[in-house]
Amino acid sequence: QVQLVESGGGLVQAGGSLRLACAASGRTFSSYAMGWFRQAPGKEREFVATINSNGGSTYYADSVKERFTISRDNAKNTVYLQMNSLKPEDTAVYYCAGSRSSYRATSLRLYDYWGQGTQVTVSS
Repeated sequence: QVQLVESGGGLVQAGGSLRLACAASGRTFSSYAMGWFRQAPGKEREFVATINSNGGSTYYADSVKERFTISRDNAKNTVYLQMNSLKPEDTAVYYCAGSRSSYRATSLRLYDYWGQGTQVTVSS
């Protein structure tokens, strides 16, 4: 069983930056692909970014490409999401997710473990 705990959310002005972190329990973290998803009020949860198990491959939603960067430190069992040039439309609860597959994935259905989420609010 893997537990995921997100941190780093908060309130930021448009144009600002935040760095989210997701700490994972267990010794198999380095074999999992990881992803970040977000859910705004009244909307479905959507894909943001994903990274494969060794960190060598990433993929982003078009809406965050070139603004957000996903990375991981397998020695620390942690995955990060660096968010720059934030916009009000980035406001959402951000979730970290882990997939037992080592390959990056964009579909929610391919993820086996989820964190509790962290709120990101971007003011205009």
